[in-house]
Amino acid sequence: MRNIGVLLLAGLLATLLTAQYQTRVWQRYEGEMQDPVDDPPDARRKGELALGRLRYYSPLDRGGGRYARWGIDANKGDRLFISLMSRLTRLDAGPIETIVELDSEEIFEHPFSIAISVGDWELSRAQAARLRRYFDQGGFLMVDDFHNEREWARFMVGMHQIYPEAQAEELQASDPIYHTLFDTKKLTRVPGQNVVHGSQIERGGEVPHWRAIRDPKGHIVVAICFNMDIGDGWEFADDPDYPEMYSQEAIRTGLSYAIYALTH
Repeated sequence: MRNIGVLLLAGLLATLLTAQYQTRVWQRYEGEMQDPVDDPPDARRKGELALGRLRYYSPLDRGGGRYARWGIDANKGDRLFISLMSRLTRLDAGPIETIVELDSEEIFEHPFSIAISVGDWELSRAQAARLRRYFDQGGFLMVDDFHNEREWARFMVGMHQIYPEAQAEELQASDPIYHTLFDTKKLTRVPGQNVVHGSQIERGGEVPHWRAIRDPKGHIVVAICFNMDIGDGWEFADDPDYPEMYSQEAIRTGLSYAIYALTH
């Protein structure tokens, strides 16, 4: 009888631990994330805005690496950025990101979305068509953390699937997008944590570029952070070894894009 009681207690504890583990909203994707963290207590609270994180396919994920290309900086970087968005603006941002499948219509619920390492993305015809509808209906995408000309070319292949006529232009600090929330005087490269104390050059991407793709009306629909790593500035904002000046720049850039996306 005593053994049965012990077994029942062990079973109950296992059930409680399993239930506690499964309360994490994006548990099913954690194996694809670079830096998964526990959910905040109010994780399921709905805000007026939820940050969309695009989950796309990359051929590089076939090798069964530690995490997927779309999941770089996730989800710690997203969570820190969201918390700062709530503290530094009047936006009622939901406490966690929403992982958006490109095969889902859910993308239309997120006017501001991010996609990381898009130098390795691969879009189907249906996904490209959905992203075009997203942009045509006012959606905004920030892309980050891709480097060198090969990755740029791969990214533009996807963009030309979406908009065959897409052309990327260089942005300057004087562009209105950098004066929606802050008054930016100078654009500063945000390096990845792995190169921040060295050359700040990652995968051969020597020159940083702030670029954009606009819709026919001149509105920016894709803000492009090329040869830099804004996401690391978010992810390591609480790391004493990562310079504060770069985290500040990453936060200011992300918030400028978010406010622009919601007001233009």
